[in-house]
Amino acid sequence: MATVLVTGANRGIGLELCRLMSERGDTVIGACRSASEELQALGVRVGEGVDVADEASIKALDERLGDVKLDVLVNNAGILTVETLGDLDFDRIRRQFEINSLGPLKVTLALRHRLGEGGKVAIVTSRMGSIDDNTSGSYYGYRMSKAAVNMAGRSLSHDLRGDGIAVGLLHPGMVSTAMTGFNGIQPSEAAEGLLARIDELNLSKSGTFWHANGEPLPW
Repeated sequence: MATVLVTGANRGIGLELCRLMSERGDTVIGACRSASEELQALGVRVGEGVDVADEASIKALDERLGDVKLDVLVNNAGILTVETLGDLDFDRIRRQFEINSLGPLKVTLALRHRLGEGGKVAIVTSRMGSIDDNTSGSYYGYRMSKAAVNMAGRSLSHDLRGDGIAVGLLHPGMVSTAMTGFNGIQPSEAAEGLLARIDELNLSKSGTFWHANGEPLPW
């Protein structure tokens, strides 16, 4: 069984990923800013006080992990706010870049020494970061931040290949969470698809962009 760390584990997709992996026997570490009752009830190891935009909190998490080695790192934490051309709040846009784009890069950099050959880094991104797929505009901060993390993931796939570590960019679908106003499929369904894609991730698929349902996505 694998040892897995999931960011943004206190609710939604992150919580369901922790649940699924724990149920099948994986050793799961759920990292979050503040643990929910649901996460605590899973009986997994919980790392609280983790803000992926804050390097000090990520360093503190790494120190608390001791000699733990990871097989899989799931960069799931993210935020979404709505910006239109008539309502460009640049502070909100910057915050989305800090969490959605730089967060996964900071976490991966801090924890990469825990991943060995055969290790996997999964980045939960969005097809809203696809330039080809943008047919409706708006959502400036979210779209731009997800496009940026897609590029970061592609670069990581090249830079980590020599260490035998694969990187996957994964779109969960439109998921019913607080972030989407509870519109879309259930987090459990999205998590099942994501986990299937993570399980099949290897170096031959490293740096590619996939829907949780198995459909390859355009950049």
